[in-house]
Amino acid sequence: MAALPPDLDTVIERAWQLTQRTPGFLGESESRFLGMLAACVPARGTIVEIGSFKGKSTVMLASVAAHYGLGPVVAIDPHTSPSTTDPGISAGSSTFEEFLASVKVAGLAEHVEIHRAYSRDVAKGWNRPIRLLWIDGDHTFRGAKEDFDLFTPHLAKDGVVALHDALNAFEGPIRVFVEEILRSDRFGAAGVVQSTAWGQLRPEDGKDFRELRMRIESRARRMLPFVANGRRLQGITKMAYKLARSRVPRAAISASEWSKLVSRSGAK
Repeated sequence: MAALPPDLDTVIERAWQLTQRTPGFLGESESRFLGMLAACVPARGTIVEIGSFKGKSTVMLASVAAHYGLGPVVAIDPHTSPSTTDPGISAGSSTFEEFLASVKVAGLAEHVEIHRAYSRDVAKGWNRPIRLLWIDGDHTFRGAKEDFDLFTPHLAKDGVVALHDALNAFEGPIRVFVEEILRSDRFGAAGVVQSTAWGQLRPEDGKDFRELRMRIESRARRMLPFVANGRRLQGITKMAYKLARSRVPRAAISASEWSKLVSRSGAK
């Protein structure tokens, strides 16, 4: 197991104090988990965020990255509206100024590389390795899969891809998680924390983690019919969806537990 930074708990706590004051929809446990990934993923490369909204996850990632000298967080978001995943944003408005304010107030402006653009446009000229890919943009299946397909070819070996809202009522994140990560031997360890799904790229020995991934897949796939084609959940259907979701393991994981999991040569 790789050694963890001795000051990790302090760094994450400091980053959370900044993050919790930033508007957005990232819960505490998944925010702390995201910060841990930023610090502990055992790969070299850039941290890329697709979907910044008002900067909540950006602040967490950039705070950790700044402390450990990991380079600027690449934040990609056109900051346009309307969007089904940006509730409360009226047509014709933008979150860009609020995003800039969040990053500035947190004292992290120099640690964020801002791309006010659609991810597909940024991808056209992308040539840098990625150690952590955080996908929190278009939550439709088409949108989430496009982000995954465009940027995971640049994911470094042992790097991690994480998708937000996988356990919320959106088709994109959960379907990409099930079909592209859990069912693929290119990925090794995987899991869910609150509503953040993640998988580590292990093209050489991912098959050794197949049993672990299949245990999660057998439960996560039950959610797919409920959210197919943007289906709206209500009444009994909504109750059934919540029951299926409750069966997906999603407890918080400590840095030491996570590091031990991804450092294993396989799932045994």
